[in-house]
Order: sequence, then structure tokens, then C-alpha cells
Amino acid sequence: MYKIDSNKAVKIAHVTFSKLHMQENDIEELLRSNIYMICEEEESMLIVGRQVRNALHGRSDLTAVDQDGNVVLIEIKRNLRDIESRKEAFEFQAIRYAASYATIKDPDDLVNKIYAPYIEKYRSEFEHNSLTSTELGKRKLDEFLTVNGAENSFNRSQKVVLVASDFDDQTLSAVSWLNSNGVNMSCYKLIPYKINGEIYINVEKLLPLASYDDYYVTFLERSSGIKKPSGKKFTRRSLPKIVAMLEWGVVKEGDIIMAKDREDEGTLLSNGNVLVDGEELSMQKWLKDIYGWSSIQTYVFAIHKDSGKALSEIRREYLEKQAENVE
Repeated sequence: MYKIDSNKAVKIAHVTFSKLHMQENDIEELLRSNIYMICEEEESMLIVGRQVRNALHGRSDLTAVDQDGNVVLIEIKRNLRDIESRKEAFEFQAIRYAASYATIKDPDDLVNKIYAPYIEKYRSEFEHNSLTSTELGKRKLDEFLTVNGAENSFNRSQKVVLVASDFDDQTLSAVSWLNSNGVNMSCYKLIPYKINGEIYINVEKLLPLASYDDYYVTFLERSSGIKKPSGKKFTRRSLPKIVAMLEWGVVKEGDIIMAKDREDEGTLLSNGNVLVDGEELSMQKWLKDIYGWSSIQTYVFAIHKDSGKALSEIRREYLEKQAENVE
């Protein structure tokens, strides 16, 4: 991170979580309440557990379900020292926990074993106090899976997300190898800064790496002399965001954005946020609060009122048209 001072770039040194007197538990709570920090805008996630004990008495940090019905295990370490001081490798510990989640048979099983106890612990954060924790957990999980079309794919596979302020080469090498062999595992760095007494955290995704193909679309759109290979699919990591869509003119400042299958509306602003009841919100925050999820596929659930299309559909149509123009 750099500060620009009289046209000179001055590097700002990061601090450590220990210097900020933040323990692993503090980082865990930060992510539990703000899981979208490590989610892409193309991803929905519902936190369903914290400090879940498995049959071998291990404790996994955070547990979630994503838009594809995968059970997601999120393991957190404060710093490199915490990773290296463990007798068991960071990634192996997470894999062992994920293997125990593979035994969850169906949504009801997850609710009974994990989600209901989580709701009971954080009951003040949930509505519908007339329902038991089990009833509420079943309702919320069923709705999440149904809306995302994942009822029939629940827990067919598991995902692992590792989070730390830094990683050792052995962990990154192991995760890279596991990814290349079909294990869905990600690594995120949370790098803290303290500036003028305020704490900032930079989030950096280390793995899995984007493939070169993920960047081809951008270059090919701008190069009339290069033909795009036919049948190219736009991957999640290559997809432009709302600010780019505003620049293209496919959506405009002042357009009304609706929440999918809801009556909630917001007015699109020039910076990509929405104005709702006089308050400026990011679309991610606005939508996730409406649906009550921890993170949400922003462009799938944001509907352009005039066209009746999801922002993801408008974006895809524009990219496909541009791709045709360079063939």
C-alpha cells in the first residue's frame, strides 16, 4: 500500500495482528460477521457454524454453505508463526475437518448437527423468535438452497478456505498441488494496516491462481487484429464489475435495481452503489441484508427494473456481442 505525497509514492508498512492485540478468535469473529471480505461478488455464502467439534474432537473455525450446495470449511491462522508452530500442517488439518463434513447426509443432518446450535448461540442476530433453532435453521437453509437452485447438489463436494496474514512456501505448494488434483482449496491473505489510528485490512487471494485464459477476454476485446477462439466461456475471475458496466452504458446512473423475486428497490449511483431510503449502500450489503445471507451473488440477484434482466445477464450479453465483433 502506498500514500501519494506531492506526486511521490511513499510505501505504508503493514502491521501485525499481534501488534494490534488481535487474537485468532478476533479474526474469526471479523470474518463470521463479514464473510464477504473473502467472497467474490459472484458467490453466495451462508455461515452455518463456528467452532464446530468433530468426532475426533477437532474444532473447525467457520462452516458455511455456498451457492452450489458445497459445504465450505474456513480455517484461520493469525500469522506465519502460528502456521509453522503447528505439529500438523495447516492444509492437512483443514482437509481432515473437511473429510468429516463429507459424512453429512442431507440438509436436515447439517441443521441438527451444526446450524441449529449456531443459531442458538447467536439467537439475537436472527428473526422469527417464535421458531425453535432447528425450525429456523431448516427454513433458512432450505430457502438458501432453493433460491440458488442447489437443492439436489447439497454437499456433493466440500471446499476449504485457508486464511492468514501470511503463508509459508510449503503450505502454498501443497495447496497448489491439491488444487491441480481436484481438491477445492483457496488461500487468502489478510494484511492489516494502521493509518491515523484507524485499522485497515487488505485482502489478497493467493490461490487458486487465475489461469492465463481468465485474462484473454479483456485483451481480445481491445485488439481488432486478434480473433477470439470460438466458444470461449467467460470465467468468474474475468468478469467485469458494475463500474465497467456503467462505463459501457449498458446501465446508467439513476436506473432502478430490484432484488430478485422481492419488492425491494434501490437507485443505481455513478460509483456502482445503490441509494436505498436515502442511504448509500454497496449492492452486496443491500442484497445480503435482504436475503439474510452472509454473502450473495450480486449480479445474479440484482435485477435491472427497466429491462427485467439480471445484471449478470446484461453483462454476459454485452461481452458476447463484443466477442462476436472481434471474430
